[in-house]
Amino acid sequence: MRAHVIVLAGPSGAGKSRLAERLGLPVLRLDDFYKQGDDPTLPRITHGANAGLVDWDHTDSWNRADALDAIAELCCSGHTDVPVYDISSSRTTGTQALGLGEGTAFVAEGIFAQDIIEECRERDFLAQAVCVTQHPLLTFVRRLRRDLAERRKPPLVLVRRGWNLMRAQRRIVDAARAVGCRVLTADQAHAELSRRFARGSAE
Repeated sequence: MRAHVIVLAGPSGAGKSRLAERLGLPVLRLDDFYKQGDDPTLPRITHGANAGLVDWDHTDSWNRADALDAIAELCCSGHTDVPVYDISSSRTTGTQALGLGEGTAFVAEGIFAQDIIEECRERDFLAQAVCVTQHPLLTFVRRLRRDLAERRKPPLVLVRRGWNLMRAQRRIVDAARAVGCRVLTADQAHAELSRRFARGSAE
């Protein structure tokens, strides 16, 4: 074992990606492990205004096993190849190399991050797990602004999705806490993680 992973979980739009950038460590983007848009196993929304559309917030919409394989390779060898996913077209557009250099810690962040924490802990990959959170209304606004700017999906779909996620935020945070995440704001997490991993090494 040569490296450990800092897992950043939390609601979409809570500031996980920005926090990961601020920490200055290599970042594994778990959202790049989404399934292809034409994958027949993708789950569908069954009720509400977006019924019939792919449920990209359901854990079955991503390749958890592939993400865990990438984490294992990074922890054990310090490098791996990862997919590059375009959310607006719902497909993988290529791959890129991710390496740790001489570092011994890296960040894995995404909306399904809580789903990998228990296995990472069991395999001794886990350095720390944090759930990034903020006020639900602020999360809604920031998420919608980002998604519209990136043209991730049609505007009305994004508004409806954002409203549903805002209502579900407490449940998302509680689920992350239940698997051992420390629940912190982005600024609190940055201060705590910077102190511990300032030199890119896990304790």
